[in-house]
Amino acid sequence: MDNLLKGEADNYDGVTVTISEAMDAQVFTEKLKASLSIWKEEGKKGIWLNLPLKYANLVEPAVSEGFRYHHAEPEYLMLVSWISETPDTIPANASHVVGVGALVFCKKTGEVLVVQEKSGYFKDKNVWKLPTGVINEGEDIGAGVVREVKEETGVIADFVEVLAIRQSHQAFLKKKSDIFFLCVLSPRSYEITEQKSEILNAKWMPVQEYVDQPFNQKKEMFKLMAEICQKKCAGVYSGFSTVPISTSTGKQSFIFCNADHADRVRVRASTSL
Repeated sequence: MDNLLKGEADNYDGVTVTISEAMDAQVFTEKLKASLSIWKEEGKKGIWLNLPLKYANLVEPAVSEGFRYHHAEPEYLMLVSWISETPDTIPANASHVVGVGALVFCKKTGEVLVVQEKSGYFKDKNVWKLPTGVINEGEDIGAGVVREVKEETGVIADFVEVLAIRQSHQAFLKKKSDIFFLCVLSPRSYEITEQKSEILNAKWMPVQEYVDQPFNQKKEMFKLMAEICQKKCAGVYSGFSTVPISTSTGKQSFIFCNADHADRVRVRASTSL
C-alpha cells in the first residue's frame, strides 16, 4: 500500500524498515503513523528504522513518533521504537571491542617481534611491545592478528593459537568494554618494514630482553603477559587452538579449546574422511 512503509519482519515479532528513496518529512510522518498503527494491530514489538545519511531529514519526525537512536554506522543511522505493551527487550548496541596482541616467535634465533609506537599510551615511553591492534567487523581473530602484524611490521606470519584473554572496561570512548586476545604466530618472513604512520621502530628482540624491560616488571598486567610469552617460547605453556565449525548457513566459525583436545578433534576429522 502506498500509504505504508515497507518493512521486513524478523523472527522476534519485529520489523525493519530501510528508507531507500527521498521523502518529504510530512509524507514520511503520515506513512510512519499509519504503519505503526498496522504493526500494533499485528502484535509487532520492536520497529527498526534504517536511515541512510542522505535521508537524515527524516530523523526529527521519527523521533517525534517515539523512535530513539540505537547505533550509527558510516552509511546510516539506526533508530528503534518498542510499540508493544510488553517489557522492552531490544538489545543494546554492541558493548565490546576486540583487540589482539601478537607474540611472533622465531625459534631459530630465540627472538620475538617487537615495536615502538608513535602515538597512544606508549608514546615516548621507550617501551618495546608486541604488535597489537583491533579486529575489524566480521573478521576472525586469527586473520585479524595476522593482518595487524603485516600492517605494522611487514612480517608475514601464521596464526597458531590464543595464549591468554584479558578483559577490561570503559576502554573505548570510556563506554565500551575491551576483550583482548594474546596470540602466538609463526613467522614466514623476517624482513621488517615499519608502518610509518603508527610505528616508530620495529625489530627482533631476544625473549629475555623483552620480558626484563622495566615497564613489564612494574605493570602487573604486562608482567603476567610477558611471563606467559616467555613460557610459551620455552615450550612449557599451551594455549587454545582453533577448531573450525561449519554452521547451517555455510559460514565457518571457530571454537577455541585446549591445544591437545584440538589436535584430537582434528585427528578424528581426518580419519573420518
